[in-house]
Amino acid sequence: MNRRFFFRILLYSFLVGAALFYLMPIYVLLVTGFKSFAEVSLARMWHLPSSLHLDNFIAAFRVLAPNLLNSLYIAIIGSILASFLGSMNGYVLSKWKFRGSNLVFGLILFGMFIPYQSILIPLVRFMQSVSLFGGIPGLILAHVVFGIPITTLIFRNYYAGIPTAMVESAHIDGAGVLRIYWHVMLPLAIPGFVVTLIWQFTSLWNDFLFAVALTTPRSWPVTVALQNLAGSHVVEWNVQMAGALLAALPTLLVYIFLGRFFLRGLMAGSLKG
Repeated sequence: MNRRFFFRILLYSFLVGAALFYLMPIYVLLVTGFKSFAEVSLARMWHLPSSLHLDNFIAAFRVLAPNLLNSLYIAIIGSILASFLGSMNGYVLSKWKFRGSNLVFGLILFGMFIPYQSILIPLVRFMQSVSLFGGIPGLILAHVVFGIPITTLIFRNYYAGIPTAMVESAHIDGAGVLRIYWHVMLPLAIPGFVVTLIWQFTSLWNDFLFAVALTTPRSWPVTVALQNLAGSHVVEWNVQMAGALLAALPTLLVYIFLGRFFLRGLMAGSLKG
């Protein structure tokens, strides 16, 4: 008993130490964001602010507000579209298999392993050719296309655990493919939607590569605008850190309030199929 207690204390001490180590950048982000410009220096990096300067957040929000809205549009619309398309793909590939369906599924999954950098130039040229370069719709389209492989995989695994007899019964009763999907499969796939929506929202919100390559300043999401928040001669690190905290807040809140549902849905999909 004593040995078990000792190892438990050792394990928890290690976990607490690891958590504190990984939270150190968050601490620096917070304390710097609340400091005045005169207090920002390497020597005082770990010091608490003498007083809370909320004007840093106000100044950062004034600059980043349009870009925060752009990111919100991109993340919400892109997440919903990619999730619905992945849901329909997973439904067809798990319950309405056809000749070559496994090959199609493999080709879809292959998209997960393509480095984004390798297709960046062809993607830009394609967006220019269809007049979608520089705007939010083109960026949403790119994210939806590259989100389909992971959402298809999640939904296919989830639907594989639903008895095929339910689909066959609905088919005998006269329901077609789309009606079965809408009235039978879709209501049962809520945990899968929770996983894909959170996953896609986080990926789209934090994207920088596609955003900086496919959009113009008017359509920049917050990640690109944050990079350009620094001045050309003097960098106000307190305002920069406040802006970084504002940019990270949405995804942080999503995982704080919906993290347990994300894990439940992920486990539900992983244990089936």
